[in-house]
Amino acid sequence: MLSLGMAPAGAGAQTLTMAVGAPVTSIDPHYHQLSPNNAVADMIFDKLVNTDGQARLIPGLATEWRVVEPNLWEFKLRPGVRFHNGSEFTADDVAFTLSRVPNVPNSPSSFAIYTRPIQQVEIVDSHTIRLRTAGPYPLMPMDLSNIRILDRETHGNATTEDFNSGRAAAGTGPWRMVSHRNGDRIEFERNDAYWGDRPAFQRVDYRMITNDAARTAALLAGDVEFIDQVPTSDLAKLRTDQRVALSETTGLRIIFLGLDHMRTDASPFITDNNGQPVPHNPLKDVRVRRALSVAIDRQAIVDRVMEGAATPAGQFLPAGIFSHVPGLEAPRPDPEAAKRLLAEAGFPQGFRITLHGPNDRYINDSRIIQAVGQMWTRIGVRTAVEAQPWTTFVGRAGRQEFSAFLIGWGSNPEGSHPLRNLVATADRERGWGASNRGRYSNPELDRMIEVALGELDDAKREKLLQDAQRLAMEDVAIIPLHIQTNIWAMRRGLAHTPRADELTRAQDVRPAAQGGSAR
Repeated sequence: MLSLGMAPAGAGAQTLTMAVGAPVTSIDPHYHQLSPNNAVADMIFDKLVNTDGQARLIPGLATEWRVVEPNLWEFKLRPGVRFHNGSEFTADDVAFTLSRVPNVPNSPSSFAIYTRPIQQVEIVDSHTIRLRTAGPYPLMPMDLSNIRILDRETHGNATTEDFNSGRAAAGTGPWRMVSHRNGDRIEFERNDAYWGDRPAFQRVDYRMITNDAARTAALLAGDVEFIDQVPTSDLAKLRTDQRVALSETTGLRIIFLGLDHMRTDASPFITDNNGQPVPHNPLKDVRVRRALSVAIDRQAIVDRVMEGAATPAGQFLPAGIFSHVPGLEAPRPDPEAAKRLLAEAGFPQGFRITLHGPNDRYINDSRIIQAVGQMWTRIGVRTAVEAQPWTTFVGRAGRQEFSAFLIGWGSNPEGSHPLRNLVATADRERGWGASNRGRYSNPELDRMIEVALGELDDAKREKLLQDAQRLAMEDVAIIPLHIQTNIWAMRRGLAHTPRADELTRAQDVRPAAQGGSAR
């Protein structure tokens, strides 16, 4: 039911009330690679290199950067920047941050992948720093667009709990954190000493409303002014509601299925048709993985479950992004071919499997796994579906407890990002495979990634990354489903700059008269 309680957002408003659809699990900006966490971290902290709405690199705390030698990058730091506690930002803080990132205890998805290539940090002066790598490393600026900078003085002994409690939640960002109620809301006030563009609002009430219907209802009732992850079931009515403005862009988030590549023997949620364990993991056979992939009608999921707010995917990246693979389309559904592949692999009668997924993290996540489960069952892979809250699900996925599971990965500015994180062999020393929850491992793919990461020529590197992605997809390292369209909704009178990386940040919202993009 549509409430008529909304009034237009006025330019004189001092507080912005936002509701996001996914919980923030930590304020520590180095604890967990997770988009909701990164969005809040971008409000409190800054990075040396920022990205614009289309994931292009722009200056942040570094005003410029250059290659001094093939294995040496130099970054010039922005002068006159201070942390929320008054401490001056210097190169020493960058050095401290880079040393902290790989040493955060119990990180479920570490940021260390972005600092591992750095072999030596050289402080030239208070506002110049050089980073030495083992060989040519073209991705240094891009890697540093993932690392929020901390203050050595404030954060030298700070724990993740110190950030979550607010004791250590001090950065150089546009907002200061006032309070944090875990899983409920975070309150911010504007940092009037911010070095960059001044945010439009004095205060922000950043609420977590994970129930889709409740989030839309809160917007329409006037309880909040801005929401993300607009439920696809509400899009049609919101597009015709004159009190509401929408902001949208093709995203970088791939929704995919992860598979158990780790176990050679029995996989925990796979049995034969009589419920007895299968002694050898069927998912280790690429024919089974291909069968599961071609059994899926991705266009049907986009049309019926996502209601058009996604694009079927056969690879990590959407068209137009550096190292997107031309011609690598979403596999066409072919149930008969899937059955033949299963029979060739020794499973003419199929088997039983449980498909896990979250029910409160991605748009329509629980409905997607229901749809996939039905498609798999039609080819003889009788599928039970189990959806659970994200906070429970992600811990279990990180411990490799599942046989098959739905998950997403966003903020993919180019191919090395998902390759290193999702399908490279898990290697703590290198920082690779930090989110490779299926423990896929292919030495040839690792070699191809390594070669690409050392290629300074953009055109050559793009070709290498495309070849690596093609191999990963041919081997069905993951099963890509679709790339989300990012959609936000707000009260008429507000404007928003949509981001391909889907981060929901208060600094991107302003009264419509001040510009932005909302439609």
